[in-house]
Amino acid sequence: MREEGLVCKVRAKKRYNSYRGTVSTIAPNVLRRDFHAPGPNRKWVSDATEFRVGDKKIYLSPIIDLYDHCVVAFSISSSPNLELATSSLEQAFARARPAPGLVVHTDQGFQYQNAAWKEILAKHGATQSMSRKGNCYDNSLAENFFGHLKSELFYQRSFSCCEELATEIRAYIRWYNNTRIQERLEGMTPNQYRNHALAA
Repeated sequence: MREEGLVCKVRAKKRYNSYRGTVSTIAPNVLRRDFHAPGPNRKWVSDATEFRVGDKKIYLSPIIDLYDHCVVAFSISSSPNLELATSSLEQAFARARPAPGLVVHTDQGFQYQNAAWKEILAKHGATQSMSRKGNCYDNSLAENFFGHLKSELFYQRSFSCCEELATEIRAYIRWYNNTRIQERLEGMTPNQYRNHALAA
């Protein structure tokens, strides 16, 4: 971007926060800001973010693989409820079929403290990890993805309704996984980098 003289337009917005206090056992911070993964499906992160269109809101919950930054699965809903989070997690397990030992990291949002989230992880032999309270840097890769999505799509356009925005978010995630190259992935897209690793 510096070479081409491009400037990213980003407007500061209030960050959506799903923290509602401690309602269950808080998992330890197993990830400890080690955002490197030796292969696909070893470390996943998740979070939720909010979009406002007029007086309506929609919420996005992706599951992101730290190995290649691929969005393994995601869900979109008009409510930031438990189903938003568990739906994307169940989709990710069904699609990726990771081996036991996977670490799944989130913040301390109420969804991730819920027994239903913990049961899905236990069913697949995954280890739960949580950020320290009020420390967004412990889950910075998820925050980074939201920043790209909002600066490259949401803040650049006007949307007539939440349904239109949801359609564009789905298209953006397909583009992000399959077309958007990343310098930290050796100039490959997330799916190219993943397929390169799986073929090795």
